Amino acid sequence: MNVFVTGATGYVGSAVVRELIGAGHTVTGLCRSEEKAAGLKAAGAEVLYGTLEDLETLGKAAAAADGVIHLAFTNDFSDFEGALALDLGAVEAMGSALEGSGKPFITTAHANGHTVDHAVLAMAERSIRTSIVSLAPSVHGEGDKGFVPMMINIARAKGFSAYIGDGMNLWPAVHRLDAAVLYRLALEAAPAGSRLLGAGDEGITLQEIATVIGRKLNVPVVSISSEEAATHFGFLGTIAAFDITSLYNTKQASLATRELLGWTPVQPGLIADLEEGHYFS
Repeated sequence: MNVFVTGATGYVGSAVVRELIGAGHTVTGLCRSEEKAAGLKAAGAEVLYGTLEDLETLGKAAAAADGVIHLAFTNDFSDFEGALALDLGAVEAMGSALEGSGKPFITTAHANGHTVDHAVLAMAERSIRTSIVSLAPSVHGEGDKGFVPMMINIARAKGFSAYIGDGMNLWPAVHRLDAAVLYRLALEAAPAGSRLLGAGDEGITLQEIATVIGRKLNVPVVSISSEEAATHFGFLGTIAAFDITSLYNTKQASLATRELLGWTPVQPGLIADLEEGHYFS
């Protein structure tokens, strides 16, 4: 397939591009700058310059492609509703271009099942093979800038690695390269209207994560109260306190995704990835 990928230069997107090309697909990646384009070209992809605001460009690229993987998102948390509105406009522009084609259109799930997700799933009734991928909260690997690096930076700054209460709340995780395979499989075979979960580790305790961080940084590992969590972790405190597997119904959803697409994660799990040391370089 000739695949149009938005967010093609991002942390997950760059892995998806390489996975697609390695599997024999051709890729056109949306890119905002010459600097970012260099990596796309090196991977063997064609470059289309533009942003999520360029609705005409998005529509034409989607219409010309055999399938679309939409990964771009404006991470402006000062105007999160505005970012969601921008994303909805982009999704609708590409969806209109794909209508009646039967082509695959893969997106990433939004928090709290936002209107964007409902719009994507509804496109299945317009002869578009839509599917939504929910990724585990920790998408780990080289270049990770998510929750775990934040925990490491906090532990380094505070002089101890913390977990909340007994630390037995669970975090799902997935390696970025395994996530890339899931997007490819969704493109190739997911039925219209599919909801998919990318979780290699179905649940790792926060205490286990904190313990590895403490050992690698040579700092104490300490239990803190839920009242202390907000001060210690900042905005991450609310997330760190959750048993996220209960929100995702992780085990059942993960099994269903693996059975549907034959997806089998093969990369190191989060703890093994932390043990490799690159997070602490």
